[in-house]
Amino acid sequence: MRMRKMENKTHEEASIINVPSLTCIDLANPNFHQSAASLKQACLDCGFFYVKNHGISEELRENAFAQSKKFCALPLEEKVKVLRNKKHQGYSPVLSQMSENQIHGDYKESFFIGIEGSIDGVHSHIPFCCPNIWPNSDVLPGWRATMEKYHQEALRVCKAIARVLALALNVEEDYFDKPEMLGNPLAFMRLIHYEGMSDPSKGIYGCGPHSDFGMMTLLATDSVMGLQICKDKEVQPRKWEYVPPIKDAYIVNIGDLLERWSNGIFKSTLHRVLGNGQDRYSIALFLQPCHDCLVECLPTCQSENSPPKYQAIKCSKYLTQRYQESQVDLSINQKQT
Repeated sequence: MRMRKMENKTHEEASIINVPSLTCIDLANPNFHQSAASLKQACLDCGFFYVKNHGISEELRENAFAQSKKFCALPLEEKVKVLRNKKHQGYSPVLSQMSENQIHGDYKESFFIGIEGSIDGVHSHIPFCCPNIWPNSDVLPGWRATMEKYHQEALRVCKAIARVLALALNVEEDYFDKPEMLGNPLAFMRLIHYEGMSDPSKGIYGCGPHSDFGMMTLLATDSVMGLQICKDKEVQPRKWEYVPPIKDAYIVNIGDLLERWSNGIFKSTLHRVLGNGQDRYSIALFLQPCHDCLVECLPTCQSENSPPKYQAIKCSKYLTQRYQESQVDLSINQKQT
């Protein structure tokens, strides 16, 4: 991928203020319609919110973070043995992902875990679906089992949130449960380690400004601040606001595909990560519908006065386009530290 030149770098120099308290959705609330109303307002406001009472145990979450740190602490020569494959999964070293206004890639390393094809190979042709790449079990015993369990639990939570989102969009609660939607979803988990450096004036970010590609993202972070959102990317200079982590809660944001489904009513908000001199770890579950799902404007989000803004597009085609735009070509000879 060709490196992008810095443009309008002064636009990234706007003041940073703390975010007012974001909406927190209680997934144990028996009043789904109340939760849906709160969620709708959050998606109209900034597309970011918290969820609590999600059912993921503190023990599992802490174990997943501990195992992620163990992998990141390995020598680089060990980590590149599981360098990411062409379909997504595996290790991505520092500087291997690009966003706007960057002269280098992101100052983060990560590990992708995805949805595999069936054991008999019938689904091996499906875009983004291929066998995961796992670290040597002799080097990291128990690592795979922990990550598979966490992936399963995070996906369960995302599907629960999708049911509330459906009500917020004035469709049936189980609308997204269809086999062609979330019945067979693409769900990628990404373990992320951010280095401590950032300087927006020089195009140096932990993670550069971007919106997420899919339907939604479920994010767990450690206690180190770094995530920022820009509620209105059209206003210059941009105003960036911190999203603080909350104990026992997850941060959730909607992605580009849900913006397309909602005809732009729900916004896929620009966000970034800045380093503050400390290492920072997070675990994200990116939820997309089935690879061949046709994403088109929901009937409840269009009218004679508000026709569809986006052309219908197959999920796998959209993800492929966006993913290719964001990646730097890797090779075994790439040895960033």
